[in-house]
This record gives sequence, C-alpha cells and structure tokens, in this order.
Amino acid sequence: MRKNFHPHRIGVVSLGCAKNLVDTEILLRQLDANQFQVIIDPIDFKSIDTAIINTCGFISDAKQESIDTILQFSRAKKSGLLKNVFVMGCLSQRYASELAIEIPEVDGFFGVSDLEKIVARLGGNFRKELVGERKISTPSHYAYLKIAEGCDRVCSFCAIPLIRGKHVSRPMDDIIMEAKKLVNHGAKEIILISQDTTYYGLDLSKKRLIAPLLENLASIPGLEWIRLHYTYPYGFPMKLLDVMRDAPTICNYIDLPLQHASTRILKSMQRNMTLEKSRDLLLKIRSKLPEAALRTTIIVGYPGETEQEFAELEQFVRESRFERMGVFTYSHEEGTSAYDLLDNIPEKIKMERAAWLMHIQEEISLQSNKNKIGKTLKVLIDSEENDNYIARSEFDSPEIDNEILIKKSDNTLQIGAFYHVKIINAENFELYAELV
Repeated sequence: MRKNFHPHRIGVVSLGCAKNLVDTEILLRQLDANQFQVIIDPIDFKSIDTAIINTCGFISDAKQESIDTILQFSRAKKSGLLKNVFVMGCLSQRYASELAIEIPEVDGFFGVSDLEKIVARLGGNFRKELVGERKISTPSHYAYLKIAEGCDRVCSFCAIPLIRGKHVSRPMDDIIMEAKKLVNHGAKEIILISQDTTYYGLDLSKKRLIAPLLENLASIPGLEWIRLHYTYPYGFPMKLLDVMRDAPTICNYIDLPLQHASTRILKSMQRNMTLEKSRDLLLKIRSKLPEAALRTTIIVGYPGETEQEFAELEQFVRESRFERMGVFTYSHEEGTSAYDLLDNIPEKIKMERAAWLMHIQEEISLQSNKNKIGKTLKVLIDSEENDNYIARSEFDSPEIDNEILIKKSDNTLQIGAFYHVKIINAENFELYAELV
C-alpha cells in the first residue's frame, strides 16, 4: 500500500443496464482490495465522503437520470457534505467535456475503460492480478456475466457503438473460468449479457460460438439456471435452439429485441429484418421451444412512423403474443445515423403509442399468467417483502419480468433456494403460488 494512501468512505451508484453493473462490480473489487470502505447506493451523505457515479448515456431518459443523480451529489459537495464526486461510464464517455463545463463541482470524469485511472485518482493501487474478478452486488444466488464488449451493428437509433466501440468477444476459457468462480461463491443462476450475445465468437473464429459456449456452461456442476439476454434477431443461430432444448439448465427464455414490425421502419433502423423475417423467426422459435417465454423490446415514435405503420406494429404485437415486452419511445441521439432524420413525432404521440402497446401487453400477459394456474413450477426465491416471499420461474429475469408471490405464513423458505410451487392465482404481471 502506498504511503499517501488514505482510506475513503466511498458511495457507489450504478445506473443503467446490467452491463454497466458488471463494470461497477469490477470497480468494487478493486476498491475492496485497496481497503476502501464502500457503500452501494448510499441513502444519505453522512456515511460517505466520496461518491462515484457510473452513468448511462443510452437514451434521453437514462441520460436525464444520470444528470439528475450527478447534480444531487454535486449539490451535496457544494454544501460541504461530500469531499469528492467522480463520474464514470457511458454518459461521461460521450459528454465529459460538456459535463465538466456545466457541473464544475465534479472532481473527475472517466470513460468506460478508465477503471485504472479512477483507482489511482482515489489514491489506491490498481491490482492487475485481480483483472476479471468482481465483487457481486446482486443477491448472491444470481449474477450477470458479460461475454463481450461493444457492438458491430449499425442500428440507426443506437449510440452504443459510439460509446463502447466495436464488438470484442471474451475468450471462452475466461468466461467459463469466471462462471465457475461465480458458482463457487454461491451463484445458482448466471445471466449472460453483451450488446449482442448471438454475435459472440465471430471476431474470434469467424463463426458464432454462443451455442458451444452454452454447452460448456451447462456442464458446470452447481449451476442450475443459465439465462440468455440480448439475442439479436438477424442471423439468429438456429443451433442455439437445439442446445436450449437439450440442456435442462438453460432457461426456456429468449430475449429478442425486435424493435419494430414495419418493414420500412426496420429498413430505416438498419436492422436487416422485415416483418416476414420476424414472423418466420418467431415461428421457428415457437415450434422448436413451445414452452419458452419470449421477451422483446419495441421502439415507438421513430422518425416518420405513420399511423398505418403503428397499426401494423400493434397487429404484430397482438398476433405474436410475447410473454414479456418492454416499450420505449424513440430518443433522438447525436452521432447516430437516425439523427439526420427529422424527429417529427410529437412526444405526446410517442407516449400515447407506448401506453397503448403496454395496455395490449397487459392483456396478453394476464392471459398467459392465467394459463399457468394449476401448474407446478420450479422457482428461485429472490427476496421477502412484507407477508410474501418473492420468487421467479425460469421464464422470468430479475427486476424486469413477472414475480411469483408465496405467503410467508404458510412456509419458512430460504432466500436463494429452489422450490416447487403450484400457481393458484394470477394478475397482469404477478403470479400467486403455494408450496407443493
């Protein structure tokens, strides 16, 4: 330890997606190795003297949340409640110079690959021997595992390649080694993430390696659930469906961000998909994995989206009957190719279209949930709240999908353990169950 090293009481706030959270966890491991006192998501400023905010810069709402958080901590510093405020992550990567002018109270802005610089600025030593290690901030029974960084796609609305750069796959041996470490530390579910998980391996061997990666992960003792996020629809590797069908530890869950249904808009989005291709892909997935839960994301209010094209999207949502769906309003992002288009859909119309699609999805989700009444499911207990245990099935990812509620009064259950339950009632996004 360096002589000028002074312990800090550091509050760390991680905003945005799970990929950002993994970056935060890598930083937490370095801070821990340097014997800093760390509080995650501090609820007041009395317990810390330094704040580190890992920001999101993906879309306008996420950027605003990041800016609001920075301002909150900057005001605390200005009032003498904090000594230092540091900002890292995607927003800082994109707008460091502008932010430095607008919020001078911040002591330093760092990009997405500046962890070594952050540790040094805090007065610590970056421990190279710990590269690849993390301090997990999720409940110990599940963890996210990033398999690649960056993205080679050129989606017209997306700024991620501008922030994170080109797609770089991690070596498969490194991923498997990290997965084993996570399991040894108590993880029973691992959620694979990257900007495009189905692209994994193309830069390593000129072929997609997501299927063999899953086969290798499925052989790890003690790993009971493997979940796959962010599977890009174009070039979807069909062999992946065979692996998912044959490996019981791979969750029957596919996160497939289709973004729209109109062929014209998909072409403008540079998604390499059409309405017909989307329907065909869904048909193949449903026929191969009839029990799988399909999650998708949709963007409404894209430049030039007509009433007819929105009606086409609405019909697609109704007929596809996704078990899970998220809807976002289009965000006009500097540097993207869509930024040259006229953002001509009023915000009020964007919000109305998003609300209408979610209204339709509520009805679809309710019917899907009602179909599970009477069925027995294997569930993982995530937490407890008031009179209930909060659980999930293999069809649900943490924090974004359905929850299953089990009354405490009937049972004493262990957080992070698996049980079999019978579904006894259902609402739009919640199921109610009793222990079998």
